[in-house]
Amino acid sequence: MTVIESVHADHGATFEERGDRRVVAHYGRPARTHAAVRNVVGVTERGHGVLTVEGDDRVAFVDNAVSNRVPREDGEGCYALLLDPQGGIETDMYVYNAAAGDRLLVFLPPSEHERVAEDWRSKTFIQDVEITDASDDFGVFGVYGPQATEKIASVLNKAPSPDRPLSFVRGTMADAGVTVIRDDGLAGEEGYEVVCAASEAADVFDTLENRGQAAAPFGYHTWETLTLEAGTPLFETELSGRIPNVCGVRNALDFEKGCYVGQEVVSRVENRGRPSKRLVGLVVDAGGDAEDADGESDVQRVPAAGAAVFDGDAAVGEVTRAADSPTRTEPVALAAVDSDATAGDAASDLTVRVDGAERPAARVALPFVGGSDESARRPQYPDAD
Repeated sequence: MTVIESVHADHGATFEERGDRRVVAHYGRPARTHAAVRNVVGVTERGHGVLTVEGDDRVAFVDNAVSNRVPREDGEGCYALLLDPQGGIETDMYVYNAAAGDRLLVFLPPSEHERVAEDWRSKTFIQDVEITDASDDFGVFGVYGPQATEKIASVLNKAPSPDRPLSFVRGTMADAGVTVIRDDGLAGEEGYEVVCAASEAADVFDTLENRGQAAAPFGYHTWETLTLEAGTPLFETELSGRIPNVCGVRNALDFEKGCYVGQEVVSRVENRGRPSKRLVGLVVDAGGDAEDADGESDVQRVPAAGAAVFDGDAAVGEVTRAADSPTRTEPVALAAVDSDATAGDAASDLTVRVDGAERPAARVALPFVGGSDESARRPQYPDAD
């Protein structure tokens, strides 16, 4: 659950469940807060599951399990994946080396931390590793927007703002000890995550919202439109079960590190060249603007997740996530589409099924919206046109 639910409730929040975490869906006007983040700065509570990994073998243990190289330097982090033997993504995560506290911090999707903790505990054998689910011990807040750096600088004491993605510093905000992580551009804007003890989370949230430069609070509905516009694949919608090369999340892969589960499949896909499918951006024709008697549009504008994508009469993929873009004011979608259908002139013939009808869909380069930063997860393909 959120560690400051009563604070969010006082702001008029609507809540929803993500995995086993209760998070803020929105505060009533997600489009307005979306604009605040795009133009100034916003703050949100992040619903991560958090594991701590301690013991002398902690770095080697996690490094052997994941797809990227775990940093050995204090104050550094990485984005990584757990894969199954077929190369499919079981979960994504961020791993931070907090050597000053002799531990790793692992941030996971809220649906995955309990499973990963149990799985890792079953594999420690004789290694000196202790894994703790500490999800309820921390408050984690995201600060995003073109003025996010100024916001952090206005309230962070005893340390400068971290300037490299996934690096972090320790300092204070008001009287609370905090760790501030520079994020990797997931919202398409400058971003930071502020980590504190759960007991101090209410004070830290108040500081981030109201002290120094004010920040607009926002929820997960806004987070999803921000990350969609930035072209950021998310675990729940784009990554789960897929081979990472197909999703283009190359920042999660170290092709030179030692063996990990699924590595052979990933390497085979890489050496084969063009994957069978690709994750691409589509702008979908809105289908007119007819209105019903109440003045509301009676035309469904946005394709549902799983909606079929066609190249002529052939089904060539499906939508993974779509929304009416608050910035572009038109429907946009991420879709997993056959590679042959996204090459050359074929892209102009794509359509998407929306409410039973086929709508023209133009393939566009990601991101859909350029901001003050670029998402490190934006799909990358070495042989892209």
